[in-house]
Amino acid sequence: MDLTDKEKYIIEQYEQEEQMMVLIFAQWCVNNELDPIELYEQAYPAQMKNKALQEQLTQTVPKKESEEITTEMVLYALQVFGNDDLAFVVQEAANKKRTD
Repeated sequence: MDLTDKEKYIIEQYEQEEQMMVLIFAQWCVNNELDPIELYEQAYPAQMKNKALQEQLTQTVPKKESEEITTEMVLYALQVFGNDDLAFVVQEAANKKRTD
């Protein structure tokens, strides 16, 4: 089955948005001095290494160079893409940072 141009475009847009979600998560971790790979593995212990996360980690910047990414923003981005387990782990990490 060949995809139409419109279907290809939709898939490409989804993939670009998914990459942005991963970058938002990774940068939020950097900004909060958390290990994104460790949080991801807490949420999804049975999964293999996340290639998209590895790729987006190279796109993060030091905390002082980053725009603020709120916890609410990263939670929303994760939930839009169905990453509810990771959103739960992020919320727990954010709560723990507040109490430390």
